[in-house]
Amino acid sequence: MKKSLFVIGLLLTSTLGFSQETEAKYDEALAKSLHADEYGMKKYVFCLLKSGSNTTASKEESKKLFEGHMANINKLAKEGKLVVAGPFMKNDRNYRGIYVFNVETVEEAKALVATDPAIQAKLLEAELTPWYCTAALQETVKIHDKISRTKM
Repeated sequence: MKKSLFVIGLLLTSTLGFSQETEAKYDEALAKSLHADEYGMKKYVFCLLKSGSNTTASKEESKKLFEGHMANINKLAKEGKLVVAGPFMKNDRNYRGIYVFNVETVEEAKALVATDPAIQAKLLEAELTPWYCTAALQETVKIHDKISRTKM
């Protein structure tokens, strides 16, 4: 019995020690640099991209506008204004993709959306809404650069 209690005590002690070692420690400097609140969260603006009203653009025109769209995405990401962007797979809702803007207000996001050539040409339409998410989301771009062999 004493041996069983000793083994159980040893297991509990080692488990507690392990969980303390693997538990992430709060990094105040990192939290401040990411503008995180006390929960590690912050405000963003979520953008749902849908098919726009321009259905008459030629293939050549669309190709050029979407090249500008991609260049604009890369520019905004490098500036830290865009933390996530990506297309949806084919769907029946006319959903084309998303942006997550690293700004606090819809008005700020509207100004960024206005820089997209595909939106200017009405190939895409943007719906904007405030969003609350982990401040760590901003680190996605840095990580993506490390894991993408081919750059867009």
